[in-house]
Amino acid sequence: MDTPGYTGPMASHPEFIDRPRVLVVGGGYVGLYVAMKLQKKVRAHGGIVTVVDPVPYMTYQPFLPEVAAGNIEARHAVVSHRTHLGASELISGRVASIDHAQRKAVVAPADGSAPFELSYRDVVLAAGAITRTFPIKGLAEQGIGMKSIEEAVTVRNKVIERIETASLLEDGPERRRMLTFVVVGGGFAGIETIAEIEDLARATVAKNDRLKREDLRFVLVEAMGRIMPEVTEEQALWVVDHLRSRGIQVLLNTSLANAEGGLLQLINMPDKSAADEFEADTLIWTAGVQANPMVRSTDFPIDERGRVRANAELRITGDDGPIDGAWAAGDVSAVPDLSGGGVGGFCVPNAQHAVRQAKRLAANLYAERYGVGRVAEYKHKNMGAVAGFGVYKGVANIMGLKLRGVLAWAAHRGYHGMAMPTFERKFRVLSGWFASFLFRRDTTQLMDLQTPRRQFEEAASPKPKPAAEAVPAKPQESADSRTADKQPAS
Repeated sequence: MDTPGYTGPMASHPEFIDRPRVLVVGGGYVGLYVAMKLQKKVRAHGGIVTVVDPVPYMTYQPFLPEVAAGNIEARHAVVSHRTHLGASELISGRVASIDHAQRKAVVAPADGSAPFELSYRDVVLAAGAITRTFPIKGLAEQGIGMKSIEEAVTVRNKVIERIETASLLEDGPERRRMLTFVVVGGGFAGIETIAEIEDLARATVAKNDRLKREDLRFVLVEAMGRIMPEVTEEQALWVVDHLRSRGIQVLLNTSLANAEGGLLQLINMPDKSAADEFEADTLIWTAGVQANPMVRSTDFPIDERGRVRANAELRITGDDGPIDGAWAAGDVSAVPDLSGGGVGGFCVPNAQHAVRQAKRLAANLYAERYGVGRVAEYKHKNMGAVAGFGVYKGVANIMGLKLRGVLAWAAHRGYHGMAMPTFERKFRVLSGWFASFLFRRDTTQLMDLQTPRRQFEEAASPKPKPAAEAVPAKPQESADSRTADKQPAS
Protein backbone atom coordinates (compact mmCIF):
# COMPACT_ATOMS: atom_id res chain seq x y z
CA MET A 1 0.00 0.00 0.00
CA ASP A 2 1.28 3.45 -0.87
CA THR A 3 1.63 5.71 2.16
CA PRO A 4 3.39 8.81 0.82
CA GLY A 5 5.16 10.94 3.38
CA TYR A 6 4.52 8.51 6.21
CA THR A 7 7.44 7.52 8.40
CA GLY A 8 5.54 5.96 11.29
CA PRO A 9 5.17 2.38 12.55
CA MET A 10 4.33 0.85 9.18
CA ALA A 11 7.44 2.29 7.56
CA SER A 12 9.52 0.58 10.25
CA HIS A 13 7.58 -2.67 9.89
CA PRO A 14 6.65 -3.05 6.20
CA GLU A 15 5.33 -6.55 6.83
CA PHE A 16 2.27 -4.93 8.46
CA ILE A 17 1.21 -3.27 5.21
CA ASP A 18 -0.20 -6.33 3.45
CA ARG A 19 -1.60 -8.02 6.55
CA PRO A 20 -5.40 -8.07 7.10
CA ARG A 21 -6.03 -5.14 9.39
CA VAL A 22 -8.65 -4.49 12.06
CA LEU A 23 -8.70 -0.70 12.22
CA VAL A 24 -9.81 0.58 15.63
CA VAL A 25 -10.77 4.26 15.48
CA GLY A 26 -10.20 5.62 18.98
CA GLY A 27 -8.39 4.30 22.03
CA GLY A 28 -10.93 4.99 24.77
CA TYR A 29 -12.99 2.38 26.62
CA VAL A 30 -14.16 0.57 23.51
CA GLY A 31 -10.93 0.89 21.55
CA LEU A 32 -8.73 -0.27 24.42
CA TYR A 33 -10.81 -3.32 25.27
CA VAL A 34 -11.40 -4.37 21.65
CA ALA A 35 -7.68 -4.18 20.95
CA MET A 36 -6.77 -6.00 24.17
CA LYS A 37 -9.20 -8.82 23.38
CA LEU A 38 -8.26 -9.19 19.70
CA GLN A 39 -4.59 -8.25 19.29
CA LYS A 40 -3.05 -11.67 19.94
CA LYS A 41 -5.88 -13.64 18.33
CA VAL A 42 -5.80 -11.62 15.12
CA ARG A 43 -2.02 -11.77 15.00
CA ALA A 44 -2.18 -15.56 15.31
CA HIS A 45 -4.27 -15.59 12.12
CA GLY A 46 -1.75 -13.43 10.28
CA GLY A 47 -3.55 -10.11 10.79
CA ILE A 48 -2.90 -6.97 12.78
CA VAL A 49 -4.96 -4.73 15.05
CA THR A 50 -4.25 -1.03 14.46
CA VAL A 51 -5.37 1.58 16.99
CA VAL A 52 -5.47 5.24 15.90
CA ASP A 53 -5.84 7.87 18.61
CA PRO A 54 -4.30 11.33 19.12
CA VAL A 55 -3.31 10.55 22.72
CA PRO A 56 -1.29 7.52 23.86
CA TYR A 57 -3.64 6.41 26.61
CA MET A 58 -7.22 5.62 27.58
CA THR A 59 -8.73 7.93 30.23
CA TYR A 60 -10.97 6.46 32.91
CA GLN A 61 -13.34 9.42 32.99
CA PRO A 62 -15.29 8.55 36.17
CA PHE A 63 -12.07 9.32 38.06
CA LEU A 64 -11.63 12.83 36.65
CA PRO A 65 -13.41 14.59 39.55
CA GLU A 66 -11.15 12.77 42.01
CA VAL A 67 -8.10 13.73 39.96
CA ALA A 68 -9.30 17.33 40.10
CA ALA A 69 -9.69 16.99 43.85
CA GLY A 70 -6.23 15.52 44.38
CA ASN A 71 -7.45 12.11 45.57
CA ILE A 72 -6.01 10.24 42.57
CA GLU A 73 -2.68 10.81 40.85
CA ALA A 74 -3.37 11.91 37.27
CA ARG A 75 -1.28 9.21 35.56
CA HIS A 76 -3.06 6.50 37.57
CA ALA A 77 -6.40 7.43 35.96
CA VAL A 78 -5.12 6.66 32.46
CA VAL A 79 -4.08 3.38 30.82
CA SER A 80 -1.05 3.44 28.53
CA HIS A 81 -1.67 2.05 25.05
CA ARG A 82 2.00 1.29 24.58
CA THR A 83 2.15 -0.72 27.82
CA HIS A 84 -1.01 -2.77 27.38
CA LEU A 85 -1.38 -3.01 23.59
CA GLY A 86 2.05 -4.42 22.85
CA ALA A 87 0.73 -6.74 20.13
CA SER A 88 -1.15 -3.95 18.35
CA GLU A 89 0.02 -1.35 15.87
CA LEU A 90 -0.36 2.10 17.44
CA ILE A 91 -0.65 5.29 15.40
CA SER A 92 -0.75 8.69 17.07
CA GLY A 93 -3.23 10.69 15.04
CA ARG A 94 -6.85 11.13 14.04
CA VAL A 95 -8.89 9.31 11.45
CA ALA A 96 -9.98 12.22 9.25
CA SER A 97 -12.27 10.24 6.95
CA ILE A 98 -13.35 6.73 6.06
CA ASP A 99 -14.37 5.32 2.68
CA HIS A 100 -15.69 1.94 3.68
CA ALA A 101 -16.69 1.07 0.14
CA GLN A 102 -12.97 1.08 -0.68
CA ARG A 103 -11.92 -0.14 2.80
CA LYS A 104 -9.66 2.88 3.24
CA ALA A 105 -9.21 5.53 5.92
CA VAL A 106 -7.29 8.79 5.86
CA VAL A 107 -5.19 9.35 8.98
CA ALA A 108 -3.92 12.78 10.06
CA PRO A 109 -0.83 12.30 12.27
CA ALA A 110 -0.81 14.11 15.61
CA ASP A 111 2.50 15.79 14.80
CA GLY A 112 0.92 17.72 11.94
CA SER A 113 2.73 15.86 9.16
CA ALA A 114 1.01 14.97 5.89
CA PRO A 115 -2.10 12.76 6.11
CA PHE A 116 -1.82 9.28 4.67
CA GLU A 117 -4.12 6.51 3.52
CA LEU A 118 -4.57 3.29 5.47
CA SER A 119 -6.30 0.18 4.14
CA TYR A 120 -8.18 -2.28 6.36
CA ARG A 121 -10.41 -5.31 6.27
CA ASP A 122 -12.55 -4.58 9.34
CA VAL A 123 -13.16 -1.26 11.07
CA VAL A 124 -14.33 -0.57 14.62
CA LEU A 125 -15.71 2.91 15.26
CA ALA A 126 -14.80 3.68 18.86
CA ALA A 127 -14.22 7.42 18.64
CA GLY A 128 -16.35 8.14 21.71
CA ALA A 129 -17.84 11.52 22.51
CA ILE A 130 -16.69 15.10 22.88
CA THR A 131 -17.96 17.88 25.14
CA ARG A 132 -21.24 19.39 23.92
CA THR A 133 -21.27 23.17 24.06
CA PHE A 134 -23.60 25.97 22.98
CA PRO A 135 -22.89 29.31 21.27
CA ILE A 136 -22.61 31.29 24.50
CA LYS A 137 -20.49 34.42 24.30
CA GLY A 138 -17.28 34.10 26.28
CA LEU A 139 -17.67 30.38 26.99
CA ALA A 140 -14.80 29.30 24.72
CA GLU A 141 -12.46 31.86 26.32
CA GLN A 142 -13.48 31.49 29.97
CA GLY A 143 -14.65 27.89 30.34
CA ILE A 144 -12.97 24.53 30.74
CA GLY A 145 -14.43 21.05 30.42
CA MET A 146 -14.09 17.91 32.52
CA LYS A 147 -13.56 15.36 29.77
CA SER A 148 -9.79 14.84 29.73
CA ILE A 149 -7.05 14.19 32.26
CA GLU A 150 -5.40 17.47 31.26
CA GLU A 151 -8.57 19.40 32.08
CA ALA A 152 -8.87 17.74 35.49
CA VAL A 153 -5.25 18.57 36.38
CA THR A 154 -5.71 22.15 35.20
CA VAL A 155 -8.85 22.60 37.31
CA ARG A 156 -7.06 21.25 40.38
CA ASN A 157 -4.13 23.61 40.00
CA LYS A 158 -6.33 26.58 39.22
CA VAL A 159 -8.53 26.09 42.29
CA ILE A 160 -5.47 25.95 44.55
CA GLU A 161 -3.74 28.87 42.80
CA ARG A 162 -6.81 31.12 42.99
CA ILE A 163 -7.17 30.41 46.70
CA GLU A 164 -3.50 31.12 47.41
CA THR A 165 -3.49 34.32 45.34
CA ALA A 166 -6.76 35.59 46.81
CA SER A 167 -5.47 35.04 50.34
CA LEU A 168 -2.97 37.87 49.78
CA LEU A 169 -5.70 40.38 48.87
CA GLU A 170 -8.01 42.50 50.97
CA ASP A 171 -11.71 41.67 50.77
CA GLY A 172 -13.20 43.22 47.65
CA PRO A 173 -14.49 42.48 44.11
CA GLU A 174 -11.18 41.07 42.87
CA ARG A 175 -10.81 38.62 45.73
CA ARG A 176 -14.47 37.55 45.52
CA ARG A 177 -14.03 36.88 41.80
CA MET A 178 -10.98 34.69 42.47
CA LEU A 179 -12.84 32.71 45.13
CA THR A 180 -15.96 32.04 43.03
CA PHE A 181 -16.11 28.62 41.37
CA VAL A 182 -18.93 27.77 38.94
CA VAL A 183 -19.95 24.44 37.42
CA VAL A 184 -22.54 24.34 34.63
CA GLY A 185 -24.34 21.01 34.30
CA GLY A 186 -26.13 18.95 36.94
CA GLY A 187 -25.45 15.45 35.66
CA PHE A 188 -23.07 13.00 37.33
CA ALA A 189 -19.97 14.76 36.04
CA GLY A 190 -21.10 18.19 37.22
CA ILE A 191 -22.29 17.09 40.66
CA GLU A 192 -19.18 15.02 41.37
CA THR A 193 -16.92 17.79 40.09
CA ILE A 194 -18.36 20.60 42.23
CA ALA A 195 -18.54 18.36 45.31
CA GLU A 196 -14.96 17.14 44.91
CA ILE A 197 -13.42 20.57 44.27
CA GLU A 198 -15.37 22.00 47.22
CA ASP A 199 -13.77 19.27 49.31
CA LEU A 200 -10.37 20.22 47.88
CA ALA A 201 -10.95 23.93 48.51
CA ARG A 202 -12.07 23.27 52.07
CA ALA A 203 -8.87 21.31 52.75
CA THR A 204 -6.73 24.01 51.10
CA VAL A 205 -8.30 26.84 53.08
CA ALA A 206 -7.87 24.88 56.32
CA LYS A 207 -4.11 25.20 55.82
CA ASN A 208 -4.24 28.95 55.16
CA ASP A 209 -4.76 31.26 58.13
CA ARG A 210 -5.72 34.18 55.90
CA LEU A 211 -8.95 32.57 54.63
CA LYS A 212 -11.95 30.66 55.92
CA ARG A 213 -14.49 28.42 54.16
CA GLU A 214 -17.10 31.21 54.20
CA ASP A 215 -14.90 33.24 51.85
CA LEU A 216 -15.41 30.68 49.08
CA ARG A 217 -18.40 30.65 46.75
CA PHE A 218 -19.48 27.57 44.80
CA VAL A 219 -22.33 27.75 42.29
CA LEU A 220 -23.95 24.87 40.38
CA VAL A 221 -26.04 25.89 37.37
CA GLU A 222 -28.54 23.40 35.90
CA ALA A 223 -31.05 24.21 33.15
CA MET A 224 -33.47 21.43 34.13
CA GLY A 225 -35.68 21.26 37.18
CA ARG A 226 -33.72 18.39 38.75
CA ILE A 227 -30.22 16.95 38.83
CA MET A 228 -28.78 13.48 38.22
CA PRO A 229 -31.54 11.77 36.19
CA GLU A 230 -29.79 8.42 36.82
CA VAL A 231 -30.96 8.35 40.45
CA THR A 232 -34.45 8.53 41.94
CA GLU A 233 -36.26 11.82 42.51
CA GLU A 234 -35.94 11.32 46.25
CA GLN A 235 -32.18 10.82 45.99
CA ALA A 236 -31.80 13.82 43.67
CA LEU A 237 -33.55 16.03 46.21
CA TRP A 238 -31.28 14.67 48.94
CA VAL A 239 -28.20 15.49 46.86
CA VAL A 240 -29.40 19.09 46.43
CA ASP A 241 -29.94 19.40 50.18
CA HIS A 242 -26.53 17.86 50.82
CA LEU A 243 -24.75 20.28 48.49
CA ARG A 244 -26.54 23.27 49.98
CA SER A 245 -25.63 22.13 53.47
CA ARG A 246 -21.99 22.46 52.37
CA GLY A 247 -22.53 26.05 51.25
CA ILE A 248 -22.88 25.25 47.54
CA GLN A 249 -25.50 27.26 45.67
CA VAL A 250 -27.66 25.00 43.51
CA LEU A 251 -29.53 26.95 40.85
CA LEU A 252 -32.10 24.77 39.06
CA ASN A 253 -34.08 25.89 35.99
CA THR A 254 -31.20 28.28 35.35
CA SER A 255 -28.94 28.66 32.33
CA LEU A 256 -25.72 30.49 31.47
CA ALA A 257 -26.42 33.24 28.92
CA ASN A 258 -23.08 35.07 28.73
CA ALA A 259 -19.56 34.65 30.11
CA GLU A 260 -17.63 37.44 28.39
CA GLY A 261 -14.70 38.68 30.43
CA GLY A 262 -15.58 36.38 33.31
CA LEU A 263 -18.84 38.25 34.01
CA LEU A 264 -21.40 35.46 34.18
CA GLN A 265 -24.99 36.30 33.28
CA LEU A 266 -27.59 33.72 34.30
CA ILE A 267 -31.17 33.49 33.09
CA ASN A 268 -34.25 31.67 34.34
CA MET A 269 -35.66 28.84 32.26
CA PRO A 270 -37.89 28.76 30.33
CA ASP A 271 -38.93 32.44 30.28
CA LYS A 272 -35.32 33.65 29.69
CA SER A 273 -35.62 36.38 32.33
CA ALA A 274 -32.50 37.63 34.12
CA ALA A 275 -31.58 35.54 37.15
CA ASP A 276 -28.18 36.65 38.47
CA GLU A 277 -24.94 38.29 37.43
CA PHE A 278 -21.53 37.97 39.04
CA GLU A 279 -17.84 37.56 38.22
CA ALA A 280 -15.91 34.30 38.46
CA ASP A 281 -12.43 33.24 37.44
CA THR A 282 -13.29 29.53 37.32
CA LEU A 283 -16.02 28.25 34.99
CA ILE A 284 -16.29 24.49 34.50
CA TRP A 285 -18.60 23.19 31.75
CA THR A 286 -20.11 19.69 32.18
CA ALA A 287 -23.43 20.18 30.36
CA GLY A 288 -23.43 16.99 28.33
CA VAL A 289 -21.57 15.24 25.53
CA GLN A 290 -22.12 14.52 21.86
CA ALA A 291 -20.90 11.80 19.51
CA ASN A 292 -17.52 12.51 17.96
CA PRO A 293 -18.25 14.50 14.78
CA MET A 294 -15.64 12.50 12.82
CA VAL A 295 -18.43 10.05 11.95
CA ARG A 296 -19.81 12.68 9.59
CA SER A 297 -16.67 12.21 7.48
CA THR A 298 -17.51 8.59 6.76
CA ASP A 299 -19.92 6.81 4.43
CA PHE A 300 -21.71 5.18 7.37
CA PRO A 301 -25.35 5.95 8.22
CA ILE A 302 -25.85 8.26 11.21
CA ASP A 303 -28.97 9.14 13.19
CA GLU A 304 -30.47 12.53 14.00
CA ARG A 305 -28.21 12.87 17.06
CA GLY A 306 -25.03 12.39 15.04
CA ARG A 307 -24.41 8.79 16.18
CA VAL A 308 -23.53 5.98 13.79
CA ARG A 309 -26.39 3.51 13.50
CA ALA A 310 -25.75 0.04 14.90
CA ASN A 311 -27.74 -3.07 15.72
CA ALA A 312 -27.67 -5.18 18.87
CA GLU A 313 -24.80 -7.27 17.47
CA LEU A 314 -22.80 -4.01 17.33
CA ARG A 315 -22.60 -4.05 13.55
CA ILE A 316 -22.97 -0.73 11.75
CA THR A 317 -26.35 -0.99 10.05
CA GLY A 318 -27.86 0.83 7.09
CA ASP A 319 -31.32 0.72 5.54
CA ASP A 320 -30.42 -2.55 3.82
CA GLY A 321 -29.11 -4.24 6.93
CA PRO A 322 -25.68 -4.78 8.53
CA ILE A 323 -22.62 -3.53 6.66
CA ASP A 324 -19.90 -6.14 6.24
CA GLY A 325 -16.69 -5.46 8.14
CA ALA A 326 -18.06 -2.44 10.02
CA TRP A 327 -18.60 -2.36 13.80
CA ALA A 328 -19.32 0.32 16.40
CA ALA A 329 -19.88 0.66 20.14
CA GLY A 330 -19.81 3.20 22.94
CA ASP A 331 -20.77 6.86 22.90
CA VAL A 332 -20.28 7.29 19.16
CA SER A 333 -22.97 4.73 18.33
CA ALA A 334 -26.74 4.31 18.67
CA VAL A 335 -26.98 0.77 20.06
CA PRO A 336 -30.47 -0.53 20.94
CA ASP A 337 -30.95 -1.29 24.62
CA LEU A 338 -32.57 -4.73 24.69
CA SER A 339 -33.11 -4.47 28.44
CA GLY A 340 -35.75 -1.80 27.82
CA GLY A 341 -34.18 0.69 30.20
CA GLY A 342 -32.42 2.96 27.74
CA VAL A 343 -33.49 6.50 26.95
CA GLY A 344 -35.30 6.46 23.60
CA GLY A 345 -34.66 2.73 23.34
CA PHE A 346 -30.86 3.11 23.12
CA CYS A 347 -28.00 2.42 25.51
CA VAL A 348 -27.05 5.53 27.43
CA PRO A 349 -23.51 6.88 26.94
CA ASN A 350 -21.66 5.66 30.00
CA ALA A 351 -18.60 3.61 30.87
CA GLN A 352 -20.68 0.67 32.08
CA HIS A 353 -22.14 0.07 28.61
CA ALA A 354 -18.96 0.96 26.71
CA VAL A 355 -16.79 -1.62 28.46
CA ARG A 356 -19.33 -4.42 28.13
CA GLN A 357 -20.12 -3.56 24.52
CA ALA A 358 -16.42 -3.63 23.69
CA LYS A 359 -16.04 -7.17 24.99
CA ARG A 360 -19.12 -8.33 23.08
CA LEU A 361 -17.96 -6.57 19.91
CA ALA A 362 -14.53 -8.20 20.05
CA ALA A 363 -16.08 -11.64 20.44
CA ASN A 364 -18.55 -11.01 17.61
CA LEU A 365 -15.93 -9.68 15.20
CA TYR A 366 -13.67 -12.64 15.90
CA ALA A 367 -16.55 -15.10 15.45
CA GLU A 368 -17.66 -13.44 12.21
CA ARG A 369 -14.19 -13.17 10.68
CA TYR A 370 -12.55 -16.38 11.86
CA GLY A 371 -15.49 -18.65 12.68
CA VAL A 372 -14.50 -19.11 16.32
CA GLY A 373 -17.44 -18.74 18.70
CA ARG A 374 -20.77 -17.23 17.76
CA VAL A 375 -22.17 -13.80 17.06
CA ALA A 376 -24.54 -12.72 19.84
CA GLU A 377 -26.58 -9.65 20.69
CA TYR A 378 -25.51 -7.21 23.37
CA LYS A 379 -27.89 -7.10 26.29
CA HIS A 380 -27.09 -5.65 29.66
CA LYS A 381 -29.38 -4.26 32.31
CA ASN A 382 -28.03 -1.16 33.99
CA MET A 383 -26.86 -2.16 37.47
CA GLY A 384 -27.51 1.32 38.83
CA ALA A 385 -25.40 4.34 39.59
CA VAL A 386 -22.81 5.40 42.17
CA ALA A 387 -21.40 8.87 42.78
CA GLY A 388 -18.76 10.25 45.12
CA PHE A 389 -19.02 13.75 46.62
CA GLY A 390 -15.67 13.92 48.34
CA VAL A 391 -14.18 11.79 51.10
CA TYR A 392 -16.83 9.72 52.96
CA LYS A 393 -19.70 11.34 51.02
CA GLY A 394 -21.76 9.97 48.15
CA VAL A 395 -25.03 8.58 46.81
CA ALA A 396 -25.80 5.27 45.11
CA ASN A 397 -28.69 3.36 43.60
CA ILE A 398 -27.55 -0.23 43.07
CA MET A 399 -30.18 -2.65 41.75
CA GLY A 400 -32.84 -0.71 43.66
CA LEU A 401 -30.77 -0.44 46.85
CA LYS A 402 -30.51 3.24 47.80
CA LEU A 403 -27.42 4.34 49.71
CA ARG A 404 -26.17 7.67 51.04
CA GLY A 405 -23.09 8.97 52.81
CA VAL A 406 -20.22 6.67 53.76
CA LEU A 407 -21.78 3.47 52.38
CA ALA A 408 -22.47 5.10 49.02
CA TRP A 409 -18.95 6.53 48.95
CA ALA A 410 -17.52 3.06 49.65
CA ALA A 411 -19.70 1.56 46.91
CA HIS A 412 -18.50 4.26 44.52
CA ARG A 413 -14.86 3.55 45.19
CA GLY A 414 -15.37 -0.19 45.24
CA TYR A 415 -17.15 -0.29 41.89
CA HIS A 416 -14.82 2.06 40.05
CA GLY A 417 -11.74 0.55 41.65
CA MET A 418 -12.73 -2.80 40.18
CA ALA A 419 -13.87 -1.31 36.86
CA MET A 420 -10.56 0.46 36.25
CA PRO A 421 -8.90 -1.43 33.37
CA THR A 422 -5.85 -3.63 34.04
CA PHE A 423 -4.59 -4.95 37.35
CA GLU A 424 -1.60 -2.62 37.23
CA ARG A 425 -3.83 0.49 37.16
CA LYS A 426 -6.19 -0.94 39.79
CA PHE A 427 -3.23 -1.40 42.12
CA ARG A 428 -1.94 2.13 41.54
CA VAL A 429 -5.35 3.70 42.22
CA LEU A 430 -5.97 1.62 45.35
CA SER A 431 -2.49 2.33 46.70
CA GLY A 432 -3.08 6.05 46.11
CA TRP A 433 -6.34 5.92 48.04
CA PHE A 434 -4.58 4.13 50.89
CA ALA A 435 -1.81 6.76 50.94
CA SER A 436 -4.43 9.54 51.06
CA PHE A 437 -6.13 7.78 53.98
CA LEU A 438 -2.83 7.71 55.90
CA PHE A 439 -1.46 11.12 54.99
CA ARG A 440 -4.58 13.04 53.88
CA ARG A 441 -5.17 14.78 50.60
CA ASP A 442 -2.19 16.26 48.76
CA THR A 443 -2.97 19.94 48.11
CA THR A 444 0.34 20.80 46.48
CA GLN A 445 -0.04 23.05 43.46
CA LEU A 446 2.13 22.30 40.43
CA MET A 447 3.31 25.60 39.00
CA ASP A 448 3.91 26.72 35.42
CA LEU A 449 2.31 23.73 33.71
CA GLN A 450 1.19 26.04 30.90
CA THR A 451 4.58 27.78 30.71
CA PRO A 452 7.14 25.13 31.67
CA ARG A 453 10.06 27.01 30.08
CA ARG A 454 9.47 30.27 31.96
CA GLN A 455 12.18 29.78 34.58
CA PHE A 456 14.73 28.61 32.02
CA GLU A 457 13.96 31.52 29.72
CA GLU A 458 14.41 33.95 32.59
CA ALA A 459 17.74 32.36 33.50
CA ALA A 460 18.96 32.28 29.89
CA SER A 461 17.85 35.77 28.90
CA PRO A 462 20.51 38.50 28.86
CA LYS A 463 20.48 40.42 32.10
CA PRO A 464 20.33 44.22 31.92
CA LYS A 465 23.53 45.82 33.10
CA PRO A 466 23.22 47.43 36.51
CA ALA A 467 23.14 51.20 36.45
CA ALA A 468 26.58 52.73 37.07
CA GLU A 469 26.98 53.94 40.56
CA ALA A 470 26.76 57.70 40.67
CA VAL A 471 30.08 59.37 41.70
CA PRO A 472 29.41 62.21 44.13
CA ALA A 473 30.31 65.54 42.55
CA LYS A 474 33.11 67.51 44.26
CA PRO A 475 31.59 70.46 46.10
CA GLN A 476 32.00 73.59 43.99
CA GLU A 477 33.67 76.48 45.78
CA SER A 478 32.06 79.89 45.59
CA ALA A 479 33.86 82.86 44.10
CA ASP A 480 33.80 84.61 47.49
CA SER A 481 35.53 81.72 49.21
CA ARG A 482 38.25 81.58 46.54
CA THR A 483 38.83 85.30 46.88
CA ALA A 484 38.95 85.08 50.61
CA ASP A 485 41.58 82.33 50.39
CA LYS A 486 43.81 84.64 48.34
CA GLN A 487 43.67 87.55 50.81
CA PRO A 488 46.82 87.99 52.94
CA ALA A 489 46.44 87.52 56.59
CA SER A 490 46.47 90.68 58.55
